[in-house]
Amino acid sequence: MKKLIKALLSFGPGIFAIGYTVGTGSVTAMIVAGNNYGMDLLWVLFFSCLFSGVLIYVSGSYYLSTGETALYAVRKHFPMGKGIAIAIIAAVGIGQWNSLIGILGITSNVIFEILVLNFPGLEGQKYAVVLGLAILIIGIFYLLLIKGSYTIFEKVLALFVTMMGLSFVFTLFFVFPLPADIIRGLVPKIPEVEGAGILIAAFVGTTMASATFVSRPLFIQGKGWTKDDFQTQKNDSIIAAILIFTISGSIMAVASGSLYGTGTEITHVLDMSKALEPSVGKFAVSIFFAGTLSAGLSSIFPCMMIVPLMLGDFNSGELDVTSTRFKVITGIASILALSVPIFGFNPIQGQIFTQVFNVFALPMVVVSFLVLWNRKNAGLPTGRWLTNIILVGAFVFSIIIMVNGLKDIFG
Repeated sequence: MKKLIKALLSFGPGIFAIGYTVGTGSVTAMIVAGNNYGMDLLWVLFFSCLFSGVLIYVSGSYYLSTGETALYAVRKHFPMGKGIAIAIIAAVGIGQWNSLIGILGITSNVIFEILVLNFPGLEGQKYAVVLGLAILIIGIFYLLLIKGSYTIFEKVLALFVTMMGLSFVFTLFFVFPLPADIIRGLVPKIPEVEGAGILIAAFVGTTMASATFVSRPLFIQGKGWTKDDFQTQKNDSIIAAILIFTISGSIMAVASGSLYGTGTEITHVLDMSKALEPSVGKFAVSIFFAGTLSAGLSSIFPCMMIVPLMLGDFNSGELDVTSTRFKVITGIASILALSVPIFGFNPIQGQIFTQVFNVFALPMVVVSFLVLWNRKNAGLPTGRWLTNIILVGAFVFSIIIMVNGLKDIFG
């Protein structure tokens, strides 16, 4: 385990990319998709991970080439750059805080369901217990944030990401969909079923997380990488994209192989653990608990940090994790995160709905990086035609997904 964590830490900023993208939102979306549509939405995951990997690479390479972080560069070089940067902060911030609300709701409900299995008497006290657990979780993470440093955040995330990946990938050894289903799933198509557009938007919102690309230069700065680490940054981007696809795809594949066609409805948190029962029997709840809890905890740090990080980026282009502003804003995020437990929302529906908001910032962020990546006389790498083609594809993809999500929401 020590060797595995050491290997993960050698690609440090990629850990934050995984933390932003593979959380309880991703777990929920993948299981619901596998249950409802089998492997039919694998193409969405594939393109999301491809575009994410290139955007992670572009944002990191831009910083190493120019020394400028994302929002600082937008404010400095764009016409009306200040307004555009503020719009990105608002859109990404709202999306990530919504994600944080869903994540804490799922995480606290997962722990509650586990407790009820051992202490049935708690069933009648669900509201109070779930709220108490949510306050405890967010309180611990807030204390770690205001006392910690980049290195501590990285180590904590490495531990949770490792646990999450092992838990979900392990299940693939027991349940694996037919190769023909996987091949058909890579053919782009949107199921003609009510709610498919919203689920796909949630899919993309959690996998192509704008916050990942905007914050990438700051985490590279915190890692201390320079132009000499260009290849390391590239490898880090590739590994992050592969791990996101592998972990998310494993969850979808297990749900597809175990649940698709059985008529199972996913309405409560532990309904999702049924995806593992055919493969690991009585250990299903334990493995699901470990994986989902790790997914949730690995995403709380990044989601709490994103708004003050973006403000620090906008103002000075510096990683800010110690200022009073950082502590106050993460405190506000902690309070907002309690919305699902306080109001008693269904955590499954809440998680999917909150992920949809992330897709609205995506086109604006992709276009910003496309423009920055093609700045003249900026010392950027040569031969950027392939990344430019993929960035244009990412923009078109994000627009299509956003429009389909809006149609389902307002329809």
